[in-house]
Amino acid sequence: MPKRERQEQLALLIKENPFVTDEELMKAFHVSIQTIRLDRLELGIPELRERIKAMAEQSYDQVRSIGPDEVIGEVIDLQLDKSGISIFEIREEHVFLRNRIARGHHIFSQANSLAVAVINDEVALTASADIRFIRTVKLGERVIAKAYVLSLSKGKARVEVKSYVQDDLVFEGRFLIYHSYKERQSEEAMPIAIPGEADEGGLRDADRN
Repeated sequence: MPKRERQEQLALLIKENPFVTDEELMKAFHVSIQTIRLDRLELGIPELRERIKAMAEQSYDQVRSIGPDEVIGEVIDLQLDKSGISIFEIREEHVFLRNRIARGHHIFSQANSLAVAVINDEVALTASADIRFIRTVKLGERVIAKAYVLSLSKGKARVEVKSYVQDDLVFEGRFLIYHSYKERQSEEAMPIAIPGEADEGGLRDADRN
């Protein structure tokens, strides 16, 4: 492929998927890692870590319900009361020493903190969660969690989170989030049933915990 055409396609691919790594680009274009890095340099496209950092800095300004240092992973896109995306890189401290598989509570924590962060309220707490681990996540893999607010009303919100490693779905969960009681513009959203949803008493118990 001619250099100019390759760079045009590379820029388009990164625009469509900002999380793509140099290694993945190398395989996609069948060139060396050095060629990909030179292409990025000529196009003025920063490396993945810098792209994630820039997106995270823009998103953190919007979070109201949780402190930036309390979010597991890096929030790189956030539309309050609608959707959010975070990235979590699995490192040595997140895995079992024997098999290098990520401990499940880290994957859950990323999804749970994102479900809370997406709520536009100063008080937001998890009341219940229906979760499923679909495949193991290993050392060095990058988990991309995507949260969507399914419904929002006075005092409670239902948030769905799906986590991926590349194109593989590795975790999914639906969270019932308790938040401050106040009027919401999206109150007319259709309610979506969540298995094991807490009743009003359950919400109070979760609040106390």
